[in-house]
Amino acid sequence: MVLAVTALTANTEVALADCSDPGEPGVSWQRCYFERQDLRGIHLNKAKLRDASFSRAIMTGADLSGADAFRAKFISTDMAGAKFDDARLLETDFTKADLSKASFRNTDLRRARLFRANLRGADLTGAQLRDADLHYADFSGATWVDGKKICSEGSIGRCE
Repeated sequence: MVLAVTALTANTEVALADCSDPGEPGVSWQRCYFERQDLRGIHLNKAKLRDASFSRAIMTGADLSGADAFRAKFISTDMAGAKFDDARLLETDFTKADLSKASFRNTDLRRARLFRANLRGADLTGAQLRDADLHYADFSGATWVDGKKICSEGSIGRCE
């Protein structure tokens, strides 16, 4: 009886990510730490980044389209021009991140933390922002979720 329970438990365990895997589309970097890394232009589309940390990293021009970054941390990360289209970013923390000119088309940002984030010129067309923390986020020149409204200069915490 003990052997049967052990075998069942072994088959249901979740495999942990290999954080040394190269950064490429579809990589599984769940619970990995890449803080202060230079990851400019990296292609992580459709990657699994749940609970990963990229705080203070340089990720300008990165492609995270279709990625699952649930509860990932991009605190004070430079992500200018990054692409997050169709990504799942629920509860992701972008506190003080540079997301200027980033694309969030059809991205799920529910309960995300965008506190003091720079979203100047970002494209939020079709993004879901329900319960997101937008306090002091700079939306100047951003395309709002309706895909039509361009936020005026000085749009802090909301699109005006």
